[in-house]
Amino acid sequence: MSNTYQKDRRRAQPDRQPGEVAVPEQVIVSMAEIAESAKEGLLALAVGTGLQVMAAMFGEDGERLCGPAGKHNAGRAGYRHGSEAGSVTLGGRRVAVPRPRVRAADGSGELHLPSYDLFSSTEVLGQLALEKMLAGLSSRRYRAGLEPAGQAIEEAAVATSKSAVSRRFVAATETALAKLMSRRLDDLDLVAFMTDGVHFGEHTCVVALGIDIDGAKHPLAIEEGSTENATLVTDLITGLRDRGLDVTKPILAVLDGAKALSRAVKDVFDKPLIQRCQQHKIKNVRDKLPERLRTVTERRMRQAYHAESALKAEGLLEQLARELGKTHPGAAASLREGMAETLTILHLGVPPTLARTLRSTNPIESMIEICREHSKNVKRWRDGTMALRWCAAGMLEAGHQFRRVNGRLHLPKLRAALEGHFSKNVSAVCQDEIENAA
Repeated sequence: MSNTYQKDRRRAQPDRQPGEVAVPEQVIVSMAEIAESAKEGLLALAVGTGLQVMAAMFGEDGERLCGPAGKHNAGRAGYRHGSEAGSVTLGGRRVAVPRPRVRAADGSGELHLPSYDLFSSTEVLGQLALEKMLAGLSSRRYRAGLEPAGQAIEEAAVATSKSAVSRRFVAATETALAKLMSRRLDDLDLVAFMTDGVHFGEHTCVVALGIDIDGAKHPLAIEEGSTENATLVTDLITGLRDRGLDVTKPILAVLDGAKALSRAVKDVFDKPLIQRCQQHKIKNVRDKLPERLRTVTERRMRQAYHAESALKAEGLLEQLARELGKTHPGAAASLREGMAETLTILHLGVPPTLARTLRSTNPIESMIEICREHSKNVKRWRDGTMALRWCAAGMLEAGHQFRRVNGRLHLPKLRAALEGHFSKNVSAVCQDEIENAA
C-alpha cells in the first residue's frame, strides 16, 4: 500500500513528453555491490554507482509506461515483458546490461525505453575512435588508451578489438568527408583564398582554405588525384561554386607559384588577383645558389618584400637580380619570374599586420601539417578514398584549432583595394576601346 505523500509526489510531477528520459528523484545505491570497485579507485567506484543509477532510470521509464508493478492500471501504455541481454556505451567500450522490455498495451509492438536508447547509442564510440586515432593511437592499442573503469567492467567489455575500432574510425571519417564536401557556402564572404596539394603515399590531395571578411579561416574542400594538375584544381574550385560560393567578387588568391593552381583560379573566379608566396620564392632562389650566397640573398629579398612601397621593393629585387645574373643566371631568372605577383600585397597597400598572413601560404601549410601529423602512423595507403578520409578528418580537426588572422580589422580595407584595382582596370580597358574606335 502506498502512502499519501507518495501519491501527491507523483501527481506533482509534470507530464513528460514522449521519448523524454525519466530521472528518479532519489536512488538508493547498494554499497555492497560496489565495495570491490572502491578498492580500484574513484573512477571505478563512480562507474559502479553510475550503472546502478542507470538501472534505476530503466525502472523509472518502465513505471511511467506501465504503472507501479503489481497494480492494475487501466490507462497504461504498455505492460512489462521481462528482460533480455542488452549493452550500453561506457568510456569507449560496450558493457552488457539487462534491458527491461515493455510491450504496447494495444498490441502494436515493443515500446522503447528513452533512457536505454540514450545510453546504448554508439555515436560516442565513433567519435572517441576518431579522436584517439587522430591523436596517434593505433587501433591495436585502442584499449590501452581507455580510462580504467574497474576489473569487472574490463573483463566484460566488448567492441574494443582492432577490427571493431577500425570499422568505427572508417565510418567516422566517411562522415567527416561528407560533412566537409556537402556544406553549403552561400553565406561565406571570402576575401582571400588558398589552395595547395598534399601527398599521401601515391595519392595527391588538393585542399582549399578560405579567409572571410571577419578573419575566420574555413577549410573548404578536397579533391584527390595522381598529380597537382589544372584539371584537378579546376574541379575543386568548380565544386565550391556549385556549393554556393560567390566567385564574382574580387578575391586575393595566395598561391605557391604552381602554374596549375594559378590557371585554375583564373578560369573559375571572375576577379582573382594572385599573390605569389614569398616564402616559396625565397626557397626557389636559395636552391639555385651556393651555400655562401644563400643567407645574404635571403636577407636582401626579405628586406625588399618588407619595403614601404611596391615600387621600391621592385627596384631592390631587380638590383639583386642584376648582380646575380653575372654569376648565377639561374637564380636571377628564378627571382625575376613572377616578381610582380610576389608584390601584390604591396601594390594593394595591405597593412603590415595583415600582410604577415597574406604574404605566404603559411595558413594552408599549417592545415596541411595538421593533416600529416594526424596520419603519421599510417604505413600503407590502400586507395584514394582512404587518403580523402584521413585528409578530411585532419582538415576538420584543424578547423577547430584555427584562430582568426592577425590584422583582421584591415580586411574591409583589402576588399576595397581589390574592388578599386579591378574598377581601375575596367576603366582603362574602356578608355582604350574608345580611343581605338576613334
